[in-house]
Amino acid sequence: MLVYQMEYQQMLTAAANTTSSCSGLAEWRGRFIEDFEEAAGALRTHLAAIAPDDLAWIARIDAKALELEFERLKGLSFELPLYGVPFAVKDNIDAAGWPTTAACPEFAYLAEKDATVVARLRGAGAILIGKTNLDQFATGLVGTRSPYGEVPNPFNPDYISGGSSSGSAAAVARGQVAFALGTDTAGSGRVPAGFNNIVGLKATRGALSTKGVVPACASLDCVSIFALDLNDAETVLSVAAGFDETDPWSRQAPAPITNVTPQRLAIPMEPEWYGDEQQAAAWQAALNEAEAAGFELIPTDFSPLFEMAALLYEGPWVTERWVAVGDFIQQKPEAVNPVVRGIIEQGQGFSAADQFRAEYRREALLKTIARMFTQVDALLVPTSPTFPSRAAVAAEPVKRNSELGRYTNFVNLADLSALALPAGFRADGLPFGITVIALAWQHQGLLNFGSRWQQQLPWSAGCSKQSAALREIKSAKDTHVLAVVGAHLQGQPLNHQLTSRGASFLETTRTASDYRLYALANTTPPKPGLSHCPGTALSDGIEVELWSLSSSALGELLMEVPPPLGLGTVQLKDGRQVKGFICEGYALNDAQDITSYGGWRAWREAAK
Repeated sequence: MLVYQMEYQQMLTAAANTTSSCSGLAEWRGRFIEDFEEAAGALRTHLAAIAPDDLAWIARIDAKALELEFERLKGLSFELPLYGVPFAVKDNIDAAGWPTTAACPEFAYLAEKDATVVARLRGAGAILIGKTNLDQFATGLVGTRSPYGEVPNPFNPDYISGGSSSGSAAAVARGQVAFALGTDTAGSGRVPAGFNNIVGLKATRGALSTKGVVPACASLDCVSIFALDLNDAETVLSVAAGFDETDPWSRQAPAPITNVTPQRLAIPMEPEWYGDEQQAAAWQAALNEAEAAGFELIPTDFSPLFEMAALLYEGPWVTERWVAVGDFIQQKPEAVNPVVRGIIEQGQGFSAADQFRAEYRREALLKTIARMFTQVDALLVPTSPTFPSRAAVAAEPVKRNSELGRYTNFVNLADLSALALPAGFRADGLPFGITVIALAWQHQGLLNFGSRWQQQLPWSAGCSKQSAALREIKSAKDTHVLAVVGAHLQGQPLNHQLTSRGASFLETTRTASDYRLYALANTTPPKPGLSHCPGTALSDGIEVELWSLSSSALGELLMEVPPPLGLGTVQLKDGRQVKGFICEGYALNDAQDITSYGGWRAWREAAK
C-alpha cells in the first residue's frame, strides 16, 4: 500500500502541475478565445499528463478524435458559454461513438447518439474528453464496486472517493476537467462531492433530461453536475437543463419560479455518526460557521425523511433496478459485481401490492415533509455521516454503503433539490461537506445559499491550493435586490412589510465608505436616513441587509414608504450597486448623525 500511495501522490502532483493555472470553466474558455492554437496545445499537454492507468477513467479521447474536436470547435461561435471547455461524463451516460459500459464490460454497447445533456453541452462548445468510472450500474455510494478498479480519494488513497459517480468527482477535484456529469438516484451526485472538496448540484428530478442514460431507478434518476465552484455549476446547469419531449421523465419548470434564498434551516435534531467522531466534530464546526453567517438553525425531527429514505432500498423501488438490468443479470450473472447483483436481485421479491402500499405511504410522507417546509426554507445536513476507508468498505460493503445514504436517500423520493458544498477539512486532513436541500425548482436559491456560505467559509478548488472563484448572489427573474438599513431590518418593527410580501433575505453587508447615516426626527417607528456623500471616506460603511423581492412586491412596498425616504441606488463596499432606501437632503437638517455607530442596530442598542 505504501508504494501504491507514493505512486498515486506523484500522479496527483503531476496533474496539479499541469492544471493549476487553467482548471476552471472560465479559464479554459478564455484561453481558447484569446489564442485557439495555444489553448489547443495546452489541452493536448494537459490530457497527456493523465496517467494511462488512472482509475478515475474508463475511456479517454484519443489524439485523432481530439483533433476532430478542435476542427468542430473552429466552426462554432466564440460566444458560446462552454467554448473549448473540457468535460467528462459518467460512463452510464451515452456519447455518440463511445462505448457505454455502466462499469460492466460485458454489458457495453456503442452509443449511436449523444444523451440529450451531452448534446446540449457539446452544442455549447464543450469538449468531451472521456467517460469516468462508477459503481457498477450506478449501484452504490462508495466508488469501489467496479471491475475497472476502486477510485481512490485524491486526499488520501486509503479512503473512498464516494460513489457511484466516483470517477467524475475525482477528475474534477484533480483539475483534469473543468466539470463533469454524474447521476444521482440516492446521493451519487452529492456524496462524492463531499468526499472530494467540490460542488455537487443535484437539480430537481426531470430538470435535466435522462434520455440516453442507463437507468438505475428510472422514475428517480437525475443527472448531476460536479464543478470546482458555483459559477461553473450554474453555467453548466443553464446549458444542460431544459424540457426534453423525447424523455418521458422530463418536466417543464413551473412559471414563475419562486427562488427563496434559504435563511431558516432545519438541521437534524440528533444526528447519527456511526462512531465517526471526526465527521461529528466537522459538522459542529460547520454549524458554528452557519450561525456566524447569520443563518437560523432549527433542530428538527427528521423521522419522516428517514422513513422516506427506507423506501428506496428496503421497499419496492429496488424493483426498478431489476427492470433496468435484470434480464442481463439473468443471462450473465458472473459478469456482475456480487454486491451489486445481490442488491438488484432483491427487486424480484416485491409484488404490485407492495408497490401500491409503498406509494400510498410515500404520498402520506410527502404531505408531512411539505408541512416541514412551511416552517423552514431548507434543510441543512452533513453530506455524509461517515467517511470510511477502503478497507472498512471491503470488510462490510453493504453496511458501510448504507450508512453513507443517511442524509441523501430521501431527496429524490421526496422530489427535492440539493446542493453539496465544501465545508472545510477534518482534523485528519480529509474534506468535509454539507448539503442544503430545498423544494423542487429552487436551484437559484440553493446557489445563492452557496454564495453566502462561500463568503463565510471560502474553499480551495478541489485538491489544489487555489481558492475557488466566488459567485455573486443573484435574484431570480423578475425580482430585485433591495438594501434596507433601518426599520425594515430583521427583528425591527417594519420587517413584516418585506416578509409578508414573500421577500427573501440574501445577506448582511455594508455600503461603500462614503455614506452617512442619520436618525430622523419625529418618525414612528424610529427610522434612519441614508445619505450618499461621494468622494469622502466617512466610515467602514453602513450595515445593510439585502433582500430579494418581486417587482409587484417592491411596488407595493414603496406605497408604504413615506417621504423623505425614497428608492435610489446604493453602492456596496464590494462595488456592487443595488436598489435601496435613501433620504432626501431637507430631512437631514434636524436629524442626528449616527454614522460613527456603523449601523442602525448598533445605534439603537447604544441608545437603550
